[in-house]
Amino acid sequence: MKIGNVTLDNPFILGPMAGITDSVFRRICKSWGCGLVFSEMISSKGLYYNDEKTEDLLRFCNEEKPLSFQIFGSDPEIMAYSAGKLSSRGNDILDINMGCPVQKVVKSGDGSALLKSPDLIGRIVKAVVEVSNKPVTVKIRIGWDSENINVIEVAKIIEYYGASALTVHGRTREQLYGGKADWQYIRKVKNSINIPVIGSGDIFSGKDAVQMLDETGCDGVMIARGARGNPWIFREALHLFGLAEKYTVGIKDKIQTAVRHFQLLVDEKGEYIAVREIRKHVGWYLKGLPHAADIRRAINTLENKEDIISLLENYLEENS
Repeated sequence: MKIGNVTLDNPFILGPMAGITDSVFRRICKSWGCGLVFSEMISSKGLYYNDEKTEDLLRFCNEEKPLSFQIFGSDPEIMAYSAGKLSSRGNDILDINMGCPVQKVVKSGDGSALLKSPDLIGRIVKAVVEVSNKPVTVKIRIGWDSENINVIEVAKIIEYYGASALTVHGRTREQLYGGKADWQYIRKVKNSINIPVIGSGDIFSGKDAVQMLDETGCDGVMIARGARGNPWIFREALHLFGLAEKYTVGIKDKIQTAVRHFQLLVDEKGEYIAVREIRKHVGWYLKGLPHAADIRRAINTLENKEDIISLLENYLEENS
């Protein structure tokens, strides 16, 4: 799969998730075969005003590449400024988020709120493409609500103004993450434009990812929530797609990956923050394993690196 001048090893992509897809999680997913990783959403206004927390989201290391930064906003001038500012950074691709459904983003006119203003979408894409020296991609939903599904119109506008690829999540903004993603619209978009189309929505296994490729004809598959605590979803997809040998993930893989994740967090963010951030990840890594609820409760009471690693290693020893 090729996006502009960037060639991916495979079509399975880690989607952006706020508070989750930091540099550490991206590295974990890359180690299991992910073809492209995305940053968390980066505020164009944060870049414009040199916000320190925004700058933290831009940290990455070379083992994550190819890497896409994803920016959001609704002011074409500020979005263009952000694109210019990121042109000197080491990301390979620049993505524009026009699909985020959360209220705090939408109420400012950003994210999926832009689906109500196709003309503004065109102006933003044009402004960013003119400034960026990286391939520009866009992520959208199929429409604002079931009465206003305008994904084909929007896709054609995005292609016309120079985007190198488009990701389509098969839900409306109104659905948030409920209901079922409608993959037929991904297929319709693929049949309507000539740039690569990446499908998104309801990918929780490698089988789902390959099925989306088969059913929609899309060029790539974006995996987001399905990768939480489950980075081996990429290995499973690669196997079913014929690009890797079959690998059965066991409890040892899960615990060792959780420990590695935690150690990388400590190195990246310090012990205090790492201790708090690993709690949600351990809950996801241990989902479905024996006594997982007990470990989740226990880890929420621990405050230092050694105790957390001991808890996980002892759990593995008792359950392997």
